[in-house]
Amino acid sequence: QVQLVESGGGLVQAVGSLRLSCAASGSIVTRNDMGWYRQAPGKQREFVASISSSGITNYADSVKGRFTISRDNAKNAVYLQMNSLKPDDTAVYYCNAPWVLTSMGAFKYNWGQGTQVTVSS
Repeated sequence: QVQLVESGGGLVQAVGSLRLSCAASGSIVTRNDMGWYRQAPGKQREFVASISSSGITNYADSVKGRFTISRDNAKNAVYLQMNSLKPDDTAVYYCNAPWVLTSMGAFKYNWGQGTQVTVSS
C-alpha cells in the first residue's frame, strides 16, 4: 500500500524557517510529479508548490520567493524549505502526486496525516 509520510512541522515564530520532508513508499517520487499542499483551519486544502519529474517548479503566489520545493529521487523524498514564515502560513501541510501539476482536481494517492506548521506572530 502506498504511503506518504510528512514530517518536520512545528511551532516557529514569524520570519523563522522550517524544512518539511515527505517520505514515500515504493518509487512514488521517482515516477511522479510531486506537490505540497496545505489546509488551514476552516479552509479548503490549497496548492503550495510542485516539482515535476524533470525538476520544474511552481509555487503559489503567496509563498513565491519564500518557499523552495526540492526532490531526492535516490531517497524517494520531497522537501519544502520554508523561510520568512508568516502567521498566515499556519496549516497542516501534505504532499501528494497530482494528476495535473498545480491542479487541486485529483491526486494519485491517499492523503497522509500531514505535518502541522504553526507560526506565531
